[in-house]
Amino acid sequence: MPRTPIAVHHVDVATSRLRTHVLTAGSGDAPVLVLVHGNVSSGRFFAPSMAVLAERYRCLAPDLRGFGLSALAGVDARRGVRDFADDLHALLTESALVPGGQPVHLLGWSLGGGVVLQYAIDHPDAVASIVLESPMSPYGFGGTRDLAGAPCWPDFAGSGGGTASPEMVRRIAEGDRGTGDPASPRNVLTTLYGKPPFQLPAGIEDELVDAMLQMAIGDDNYPGDAMPSRNWPGTAPGERGVNNAISPRYCDLSGFAAITARPGVLWIRGDSDQIVSDASAVDLGFLGQVGAVPGWPGADTYPPQPMVGQMRAVLDRYRAAGGHYEERVLAECGHSPHLEYPDAFNAMVREFLGS
Repeated sequence: MPRTPIAVHHVDVATSRLRTHVLTAGSGDAPVLVLVHGNVSSGRFFAPSMAVLAERYRCLAPDLRGFGLSALAGVDARRGVRDFADDLHALLTESALVPGGQPVHLLGWSLGGGVVLQYAIDHPDAVASIVLESPMSPYGFGGTRDLAGAPCWPDFAGSGGGTASPEMVRRIAEGDRGTGDPASPRNVLTTLYGKPPFQLPAGIEDELVDAMLQMAIGDDNYPGDAMPSRNWPGTAPGERGVNNAISPRYCDLSGFAAITARPGVLWIRGDSDQIVSDASAVDLGFLGQVGAVPGWPGADTYPPQPMVGQMRAVLDRYRAAGGHYEERVLAECGHSPHLEYPDAFNAMVREFLGS
């Protein structure tokens, strides 16, 4: 069993959908805060924040299907991120983790941001508030060209399972815990998840690398299957697995702007995020523009995806329809504010939830 702060506990919860491993912290009668992790991670990434936020909240951090210590289950990408959102709904409604079916506060990081938006679309009255930490675009990752999420190509080429680094996938599958290659999980954690130089205490870094390595690898999980494409860059999304579930072919969360309930939204991001950015180091449009991927057809055909702009456009529509959101940007911060600037991050979350 992984080491965690003494205030954080491990439980396994069986639902009608799957067995979910959950980190818990805080009093059982406190308001519930559900923390949903991102891709290539697990609930363990939230443990330090949970130990602090548990002073006022009942914190729950589930491992999504195929991640961490939850049961192995495939992802039907044709449903977008609904497999994850439906698992979360089963966890919160079929177990005793949430007394009396009370509305919950949701905090989603990266992929988790998309999951909580989908949850709010499907169950708007069950959500008390939303914290989006470095959230994925409402139009997923890759293959879109403008603030409305229009595809660069009809087959959404440049998104999905074929866009993952094959070397990183191989090293995760082999359990690589070293630093010998830029694509090793440890190097991805320390150079991409945070703004370099990004340093974690040695013990915590080891545990987070272990959590990354617990992820299921394959066509049904990470990164998913792929289809060849005649359009640049030559790969289009398949129908299975995580990276296809967050392809804009299947993932469109812009409907959040029109939900009937209006939970408040806090959007926290770093100004130096290399993953979710209008100049993302994992977006093939940007990589083609800087010459890292050959054959780029140019900005008129395949511009970098405006990920931050797309999220802001959806949240602006949410505000125009009567909702409320605030955007907080941390200077010199990358993709993981809760790990890079934990004191500032936890303070922002507590202030927002308290209001």
